[in-house]
Amino acid sequence: MQIEPVDWVEIPAGVLRRGTPTQDIPLVAERYAATRVPEEWYRKEAPSAELDVPAFRIARTPVTVAQWAVFADATGRPAPRGPGDHPVIGVGWDEADAYCRWLGERTGESGLRLPTEEEWERAARGDDGREFPWGDEYRTGLANLVDLGVGTTTPVGSFPEGASPFGVLDMAGNADEWTATLYAPYAGAPEGVPEVEDWAFDPHITRGGAFRHDVDLARCARRHGAYEEDLAAIGVGFRLAAPAVP
Repeated sequence: MQIEPVDWVEIPAGVLRRGTPTQDIPLVAERYAATRVPEEWYRKEAPSAELDVPAFRIARTPVTVAQWAVFADATGRPAPRGPGDHPVIGVGWDEADAYCRWLGERTGESGLRLPTEEEWERAARGDDGREFPWGDEYRTGLANLVDLGVGTTTPVGSFPEGASPFGVLDMAGNADEWTATLYAPYAGAPEGVPEVEDWAFDPHITRGGAFRHDVDLARCARRHGAYEEDLAAIGVGFRLAAPAVP
């Protein structure tokens, strides 16, 4: 089976307006009250901060079933389920990390890995601190979330109008995406933000939300996690990152 080349997007060095200002958290909870997400869930994305993020590359779309199938065949793992052009889901963090290392070894490209949480948000948000990858207003039809009513994954890249400022696709909906970052409160987090999410199935942060999630998870600042053991049911997948080309 042939390895498909990664469609890389070059993300320039720049300043990330990470997270949400603490004073805005009640407003965010009110804006998305229809999702019934309690205010305390949003507090872990506070306070806002400006961070310098070095240049890097990120895959335009998540890893697909077809791409994962090559890895599974080469390493004796079970074959993935679903159409080849859909994102692979049900992948644990260790398995996603193993895929990155395997692909790097097979292609000779060093530094293939999962994106950090800050890199993911930078790729989704761009330079202006927008609410969603496409802008500040939510619009049904720009991402595969629960409001679309599909109930499962769609082919990667199916929503080009929902692209981030850098042209990265599917950063909201379709598959919730692993990052390389372990959960911890941001420095200066509001009182009551947990030091550890010991109810999570895995301690790593996921971003973007999946087909089964509500619109609040499409927000660029929203920090999430794998809170159920059935990673296929909750739609957990991943995409690749790599150092910038010198």
